[in-house]
Amino acid sequence: MTDNTQSKENQLHTEAIVSNKRIAKNTVLLYIRMIVMIIIGLYTSRVVLQVLGVKDYGVYNAVGGVVTMFSILSNSLSTAVSRYLTFELGRGDKNKLREVFSSSINVQVTIALIIVILGGLIGGWFLNCHMNIPQERMEAANWVLYCSLLSFAVGLISIPYTATITAHERMDVYAYMTILEAVLKLVIVFALYLSPFDKLTSYAILLLIVSIIIRVIYGVFCEKHFSECKYTWNPNKKLLKELSSFAGWTFFGNASWVFNTQGINILMNIFFGVTVNAARGIAMQVESLVTQLVNNFMTALNPQITKSYASGDLENMHQLICRGAKFSFFLMLVLAIPISLETENILYLWLGKVPEFSVIFVRLTFLSIISTVLGNTLVTGQLATGKVKKYQITMTLIGVWVFPLTWLAYQLGGSPVWAYVFFIIIYFALVFVRLYMVKDLIKLSWRRYLNEVIVKSIFVGVISLIAPFACYIIMPHSILRTFVVFLVSFISCGIVIYWLGMYKQERLAIKKMITKKIFSI
Repeated sequence: MTDNTQSKENQLHTEAIVSNKRIAKNTVLLYIRMIVMIIIGLYTSRVVLQVLGVKDYGVYNAVGGVVTMFSILSNSLSTAVSRYLTFELGRGDKNKLREVFSSSINVQVTIALIIVILGGLIGGWFLNCHMNIPQERMEAANWVLYCSLLSFAVGLISIPYTATITAHERMDVYAYMTILEAVLKLVIVFALYLSPFDKLTSYAILLLIVSIIIRVIYGVFCEKHFSECKYTWNPNKKLLKELSSFAGWTFFGNASWVFNTQGINILMNIFFGVTVNAARGIAMQVESLVTQLVNNFMTALNPQITKSYASGDLENMHQLICRGAKFSFFLMLVLAIPISLETENILYLWLGKVPEFSVIFVRLTFLSIISTVLGNTLVTGQLATGKVKKYQITMTLIGVWVFPLTWLAYQLGGSPVWAYVFFIIIYFALVFVRLYMVKDLIKLSWRRYLNEVIVKSIFVGVISLIAPFACYIIMPHSILRTFVVFLVSFISCGIVIYWLGMYKQERLAIKKMITKKIFSI
């Protein structure tokens, strides 16, 4: 082995250690954020439901679903901007970074204007002519629609700034800003008690004000701390074409996801009314809180996957993809088991008044999360390559079937739960489709992914479930049972994940990290 080869290997090893430490630090920061946001979010949701009532809460979720249909565009652009910023950071090209930022601003402002105009026209027509909204709440529903559209446009223009913060892995700033946003939304809840105006209308207007405040703070921070966040009017036609192409195909892929989530909200509204929308809103709130656990980890991990690809370190990329998917599942499992078993008690304690279908929706939501979380890092690996056309076409042609199958089931008189059944089946199948499509692009062994991620995750999940499920069956329905199920679940998951879910090297790394923390204290 030559000195140069040895030196290069040592450098790669050192960089891998540094990146792992950075991932760990960022993950801790994001989990502190998550704990604060879960506490605020749980309380906020309870009070909003009480202040608005089941009917208005359902109206807000149904109308919000119309606006979210347009989010396929913002999600696509966000993915494109994040990928290009992170990729250029991995290559260390400062000039290209500035071009990406300025070009993305041009695109976002243009699209925001188009969306507000089209959303106002098309969304207004659909809301007033086709949605199942009580006539006396139609005026408030229109306020929700237009305020939501403006909030969406503000968020769209914020994407280059939030993407820059994520690409630079400044998760402390990201954590503080999202906590601030949650606190402001909590303030809104208390303001609703004092508002002499219509509660639903006031809620929509105040949320718009919060989005504007957050946008201004993001802009000021990024322009002060990141040199590339200086807007210049110098359009790079080639870069704009690349961004548009990447975003366009990502838009195509995201379309099926939005139809299968927010589109289902609209179907439920048309066939079952706002009460079922309220139950769906509760389930989506639980999903949002739980997936934060995974998303925080992925937010810290994703930049490293993209940077590893950009620098040509595929082995580190493969390791991050496999470990990331596996530990994402483990993090989700810790909450999924006890909450799924004790859903009824938890919703009653949380909300007081529980809308019909809420319990079954929440339980099926966890299976939906499982069907997607096992393939999340594969998506990041695919996007890192920049080759998304074939991938997005395939994902869309398969994933889009959730919406028409649900519509058909509802037409035939089926229960609202059929939407979840179709989603779980199709999206679990897509995990294997993703693996097949990405393995050759990044030279990832499909056997390695199946063994290290799919098989190990399912095995750990089944074994972890045995003890808490036994407690659930044996003990009578009570608050004590809920406490015992949670305690036993945490202990069971911890032991099984440590001894059966981790490899020896991973256990040693955890031991070393805990020992180091103890000695430092």
